[in-house]
Amino acid sequence: MDITADEVLGFWFHETDRQNWFERSDDFDGIVRDRFAAAVETARGGGFDAWRDTARGGLAVIILIDQFSRNLHRDSPRAWSADDVALSCTRQALARAHDRELAPEERKFLYMPLMHSEDLVDQEKCVELFRALAEESAEEKLALDYAIRHRDIIARFGRFPHRNAILGRQSTPEEIDFLKEPDSSF
Repeated sequence: MDITADEVLGFWFHETDRQNWFERSDDFDGIVRDRFAAAVETARGGGFDAWRDTARGGLAVIILIDQFSRNLHRDSPRAWSADDVALSCTRQALARAHDRELAPEERKFLYMPLMHSEDLVDQEKCVELFRALAEESAEEKLALDYAIRHRDIIARFGRFPHRNAILGRQSTPEEIDFLKEPDSSF
């Protein structure tokens, strides 16, 4: 695979309009597909293992798996099917204190697999990390709000109800009512 961690990070942090990070765009999804589809599949399969030895390399793997997978496999179970790999990368990076080597905006994406987890322990850790990040950088206060909202959904339902239809899970009446609320899905 002829790609570097710096290419992944350069695309994400310097070439990409920030609104594409969190808003659906078929055009942007196409760009990600054209440039990174093969790298995403390699990362999803456990590739780029040596990248995980550095803060920036580990972050690049996480962006490939946690972010680009969602662009490439939008509205498909594959969007979340490698979340365990991304979560493993995040845990490894935290164990090595790699997050301390990254800028706040970069750390946000290192922590994101915790926010995407349907495990309450992961969600609590996510809120803790985003709270510390928000104390350090006022620009990240909105990210803390999102972390809290994600945690509260998992605390309430044990899963993200907006994934149910795509994953073939039966929604409870409470989840159906919740999904009718504004801002119920992310």
